[in-house]
Order: sequence, then C-alpha cells, then structure tokens
Amino acid sequence: MAFSNKSVETGTISINSHTHTCLLDIQDLRVHFILEDSAVRAVDGVSLKVHEGETLTLIGESGSGKSILGTSILRLLPPNARIDGKILFNGLDLLNLPEDDLRKIRGRDIAWVPQNPATSLNPVLKVGIQIAEPMETHLNMNRESALKKVIKLLKFFDIEPAEKRVNEYPHQYSGGMRQRALVAMGTSTKPKLIIADEPTKGVDASKKVRVVELFRKIKKNGKLSMLVITHDLPFARTLADRIAVMYCGQIVEICNADTFFEEPLHPYSKALLDSLPSRGLKPIKGNSPSMVSPPEGCRFHPRCEYANSRCRKEPPLIELNGNSVRCWLYD
Repeated sequence: MAFSNKSVETGTISINSHTHTCLLDIQDLRVHFILEDSAVRAVDGVSLKVHEGETLTLIGESGSGKSILGTSILRLLPPNARIDGKILFNGLDLLNLPEDDLRKIRGRDIAWVPQNPATSLNPVLKVGIQIAEPMETHLNMNRESALKKVIKLLKFFDIEPAEKRVNEYPHQYSGGMRQRALVAMGTSTKPKLIIADEPTKGVDASKKVRVVELFRKIKKNGKLSMLVITHDLPFARTLADRIAVMYCGQIVEICNADTFFEEPLHPYSKALLDSLPSRGLKPIKGNSPSMVSPPEGCRFHPRCEYANSRCRKEPPLIELNGNSVRCWLYD
C-alpha cells in the first residue's frame, strides 16, 4: 500500500460542502455510557456531515460505535448515556431541542429504519395501520387517506397484493416483507434524512439482492439523504456516494466511495478491504480494543503494520482534497 497524496488528488467527491447544502452536521460528538466503576467511550469526538441528496455509508467492525452514533442523532439512548457535542440538522441543534420539538422531527424529517424487522413491528396491529401512523401524526392525514397512501407504498416496495397485505399482521409477512414495510413506514412522510441501521444483517445472499434493489429504489426516488450504517462492504459499495470509516468510537477516514474501494487512505480501511473474500480473506491481526480503556494515540496502532513511535500521540483528522484521514502517515 503506497501512502501518498496521489490517491486523493485524483479522486473527486461527487457531493461535498462546496456544491451541496449540509443537512446534518455532527460536531465533536461524545457518547459515553456510565457504568459502576468505568465509562464506555462508544462515540469519542466524532465530526461528520451528510449533505442534501447524498448517501453516506458508515462502516466498521461490530462494536465500533456505528449504531450508537445513529441512535444519538435522534437521542434514542438509555438513561446511563452521557452525550456532548452538537448535532445540527437544518441548523437546529438536536441535542438542545425540547423533547416535544424533537418528537416532531422524528418520523417526519428524519426516519429511523432499525436493524431487526422481526421485533420492530407491533405484532397485534395490522401492518397498514402501523405504516399509516406517521402520516396521521405528522401530516395530519385522516385514517382513510393514509391507508390509501399505504397501499401505494406497498405497491412501490413490491409488497403484493397491496390491497390484501395492508390488512395483514406482521406474522403474515416474510422477513423480507417486514423489512420493506419498515422502509415504507420510514419513507411515508417523505423525510429529508433516512438512517438505516445494518439493513443486511442476518440476510442471506438471495435476500440481500432484494435489499440492495430496495435501497437503490429509495435513492432514485427524490432528493432525500441517507446515512446507512453497515459492516457489509459490498453492500456499501453499491450505494455510497461517500464512505465514513469508524474504529473504536472515532472516525478514521471519510472518502469518496470510488476512491475508497480502489485506494483507501487509512491502514485500517485497507485491512478491512483485505479481509473480504474477493481480496484474499486476510483477517485483521490482533483484537478490537477496549472502549473503556482504548489505546493511547492512534487507536489502531497496536494492530497496524505501519505504526511507529509517533502513533502513540493521537493524530488529527487530516483534510486531503475533500477527503479526510486520521493517520500520521499523511501529516
């Protein structure tokens, strides 16, 4: 792997702050979970932007803090969480909004698509009623009008026959249909931003194709933005305009998707790609670090073949022609 500025000089970002309005601006976000005698530093100084009309895919190993970052945006955190920083959505700091005001944004302007469709739908309510609820709550639609819109959504997401499925319960849907129903619910109010958490988790290869088609369909339909959280690198490649890489609670790289998969910047990014079957299935050496007591300096340095004494000091997120990398090799 050659670490030079060549890869970032030739790569261009299709969506960036110079040409598109920033929709979501996360600034120095920290989410720590307070335990009896310690604190889990799940998100530790993350700054990240999502622009209008872009799909940003957040990748990294399980336990890196990706899903916590996603739930933090809507303040869907347990009582022992301590959160600090700024999360600006259309200029409003979501962390300072009263709960009543935030509730108006949840489900209306920002949709959350959870990773487990089996437990995310109420088993005793018809699916059509559950999909209609956000439209009744946020768009002031009556039940009859909302259900008509639900039937159109079911057809759009290939849940057929829609006129019958609208009156069925979650247990009458397959796993793939439940997942599509959750996406239909999320998109029903035409939100500005969709946050999807691990949409391919536990999905076999044949069903994964349907998930890819589903998200491509969403992407083509309107100018909404998506933050897709995943550890599935092939899935990320099919969707992303930009890739953000998370490791041990920190962002270590933000890069144009095409550039990332051809010539990643961070040693951890390279190791992630090399662990794919198509690239030789090389496991990343060492173990994931503790989020209670992470390594000093660069958090990846105990596992990095390029590490030197300088890596014991924490590197900044270095800007390189529209991309960013947290690594002393680029300083």
